[in-house]
Amino acid sequence: MPSSSTPEAAAATATPQRRRPRGLSRRPAFWFIAPSVIALLTIGLAPILFAVWNSLHEYNLARPMAGKPFVGLENYAHVLGDGTFWSSLGRTLGFLVTAVPIEIAIGLWAALLLHRPGLGFMRALARVSLVIPMATTYAVVGLIGRLVFNREFGVANEILGWVGIPTTDWLGDPTRAYAALVIMDVWQWTPFCTLILLAGLSMVPRETEEAARLETPSAWRILRHVQLPYLLPGLTAILILRTADILKEFDKIFTMTRGGPGSATELISVYIQRIAFRVFDQGTASAQAILLLVLCIVLSRLYIRYVYREAEQ
Repeated sequence: MPSSSTPEAAAATATPQRRRPRGLSRRPAFWFIAPSVIALLTIGLAPILFAVWNSLHEYNLARPMAGKPFVGLENYAHVLGDGTFWSSLGRTLGFLVTAVPIEIAIGLWAALLLHRPGLGFMRALARVSLVIPMATTYAVVGLIGRLVFNREFGVANEILGWVGIPTTDWLGDPTRAYAALVIMDVWQWTPFCTLILLAGLSMVPRETEEAARLETPSAWRILRHVQLPYLLPGLTAILILRTADILKEFDKIFTMTRGGPGSATELISVYIQRIAFRVFDQGTASAQAILLLVLCIVLSRLYIRYVYREAEQ
């Protein structure tokens, strides 16, 4: 007969181990994450699904008695054949390829200046002051733009007068109004590029950078072969965020020019707003918004595919 009087056997008999059900250890994490997932689905996904539903129906706020009949892809076909839609999209892409390279170039120049050794206090001061334009709301930036480029008392005309250039009506001329929008966008978002690129430069190993400076005095070669790999992740983030921001930019443009004069500054977001709330055609406006979302996703994927690179340590 086997004996069970040993201390080990007695302990095993007195405190039998309970087998934990599979997946129980993960349940607390699930319940902590679930509210965030539900909130994101409600706030982010539900409006998109509602816009997709609208885009497949004929829905005009000015004709409530007509109902919302299903029309399939008819709204999308109407948008793709709309010349004004393509004109607005072209102006938006022109704004993107004009403003963003200027912001990146000036931001990189400022970041390289602040990255120099012995400027710790200036870097700290710049990090604080550069946040101010980004923290300014779009509507306020638009109001500032109206004041800066005012024909009668604007700062822009005052500065041009110092070098003998006569007063001009910035917001009344199509080309100058477009340029004024680009200038205000560069003013607001160049600090963002500076901060992101400065963070990338701070990731470069100090020993590697000092060795490169001993090897060559060329700042361009150091930037190209040593610093650029550490800048590419931040550069990709800048391209994605600025592209998404410009494609949906509305407040600043509407406050500053209302899309005028004529349609000179009517970017795609202003045009979609006009179709949705001045023509009241919710179905067509929803189709335009969905196509814009698809374009934003495609551009983001292209940036990640062709620009993003991990720096090798």
